[in-house]
Amino acid sequence: MKMWGGRMSKPTDPLVERFNASASFDYRLAREDIRGSMAWASALGRAGILNEEEKTAILSGLTALQGGFADGTFSADASDEDIHSAVERRLTELIGPVAGKLHTGRSRNDQVATDFRLWIMGACSLLSSEVIALQQTLVGCASSGLHAPMPGYTHLRQAQPVTWGHWVLSHFWPLDRDLRRLEQCALEASVLPLGSGALAGTSVPVDRVDLAAQLGFSAVSPNSQDAVADRDFAAVFLFDCALMGVHLSRLAEQLVLFSTEEFGFVELDESFTTGSSLMPQKRNPDPLELTRGKTGRLIGHLAGLLSTLKGLPSAYDKDLQEDKEPAFDAMETLMAAVPVVTGVVRTMRVNRERMADAVAPEAFAVDLADYLVARGLPFRQAHAAVGKAVRLAESRGIRLNALAPEDWASVSPLFEGELVNNFDVHAVLNRRGAEGGTSPRALVEQLQAAQARLKAHQ
Repeated sequence: MKMWGGRMSKPTDPLVERFNASASFDYRLAREDIRGSMAWASALGRAGILNEEEKTAILSGLTALQGGFADGTFSADASDEDIHSAVERRLTELIGPVAGKLHTGRSRNDQVATDFRLWIMGACSLLSSEVIALQQTLVGCASSGLHAPMPGYTHLRQAQPVTWGHWVLSHFWPLDRDLRRLEQCALEASVLPLGSGALAGTSVPVDRVDLAAQLGFSAVSPNSQDAVADRDFAAVFLFDCALMGVHLSRLAEQLVLFSTEEFGFVELDESFTTGSSLMPQKRNPDPLELTRGKTGRLIGHLAGLLSTLKGLPSAYDKDLQEDKEPAFDAMETLMAAVPVVTGVVRTMRVNRERMADAVAPEAFAVDLADYLVARGLPFRQAHAAVGKAVRLAESRGIRLNALAPEDWASVSPLFEGELVNNFDVHAVLNRRGAEGGTSPRALVEQLQAAQARLKAHQ
């Protein structure tokens, strides 16, 4: 018999049974549901609703159920509407009718909200561990080529020289922000709804603050109606996942480009590439392309949940059953993608010579303008003069550093003699000593800051 079967005079249509059921996916909440039920049974005991014998029986049954879910010996029944009804059914099979007392003062509305919050808190922790592992790999990769020159790009056109370490660390910091957001998400989820009932609170005199402490929540929901409807924490989780996917996608995209024959900056390890069914020579960066592709899926989950939430009236509505599958899938997607990206970075080989050779003379144009600024010319005029030099070199079909001294003097008399130092990549990198720049000191400081952040997260 269903939990709510007493109200009905007709059986539920099988079409509705299938459409309404969530047991096929919310079984993932089994551990959290049992944890919440154990805490609720203890609270009912302290409130005098359960005597000691009843409480002990329920807690023993739930402990046995916990083991059954953990080792896979407990299986779903066709009659199970959701994880809550599955737990209650199996508990009744184990300990008899006293199991029916467990739901006193509790609704599936506050029960599922509690379960889901516990799951999100755990998911944030697990996902953070994988992100930290990727960050560690990025720091190791940056450290090994901290001062190795390479072209820096804007609009996918060479802009100014940077270093391999600087480029790698540019992908460390977005992940660091992702970690901070996951920490905030876990904190936002850490508000106990249990004790809110269906919407109006519970009549059982339970100590909700004590319940929160038992379950690891940092606060208690202040409004019972809001507590059962609030899925902000789920939307925040999906936003965090989507933005993390964007960060991974950007890293993946650049590694796809850098590993092409045309760039040749990195070589992906064979163990993290795939082949072609037709072209024997191919080694395709499929793991990176999939990482890029799955980001659209993560963004879609966020958009889907927000669309579900936008038109709901207050308190609980069955639409909220649509909150869990996107979160479960987002978690699964990232728990697969992050370790793959970590493996790609860990095993790839970096071609420092190819990167250094790829730095075009035109990438030093800003430093040539700075040369004129140092001699008193306003930057806008210096910019125009160097632009003329670039155009002059192009018109002759030569590179910028092939212009003769008289050519430089023709665009500005402030250009004097040889400009060799302005085309020296290490001299150019060294000039950018401000925090976050490319000088050796700035790079070492940035690496140390990244290592400190890793230590703080761990």
